[in-house]
Amino acid sequence: MGDQKKPRDKAYDRTPTLRSRELRRNPTEAEKHLWLKLRNRQLGGVRFNSQGPIGPFICDFVARTPKLIIELDGGQHAVRTVEDERRTRFLASRGYRTLRFWNNEVLNNMDGVLLVIVEALKNRPSPNPSRQAGGESA
Repeated sequence: MGDQKKPRDKAYDRTPTLRSRELRRNPTEAEKHLWLKLRNRQLGGVRFNSQGPIGPFICDFVARTPKLIIELDGGQHAVRTVEDERRTRFLASRGYRTLRFWNNEVLNNMDGVLLVIVEALKNRPSPNPSRQAGGESA
């Protein structure tokens, strides 16, 4: 009787949270470099989280309010295109936009990467698309 496992609470599975903590403790070089630029609202005053779980996926960097995800890809992603597309579709179905950068882009062209992220933050959709700027809702 003592060998039985406690049933898992399906409403809250801790597996993604535990895995995201492990990933935060062991970042890649590219993740370390980009995180130094994203943390503490340094980029456009936007709060980013590192290794944030969304559904079954753990995203490298997540800005929840503007619904922007930044993924850094190593060489293995060149052959994982189907999985990456499925992941991007799932995240888009939750309202998130995903930007993908190769690790070497971050390490060799940080300014260019940051410029793309800033532009994505500027060009995000309005939080309430039914309202026009300065106008009343219908």
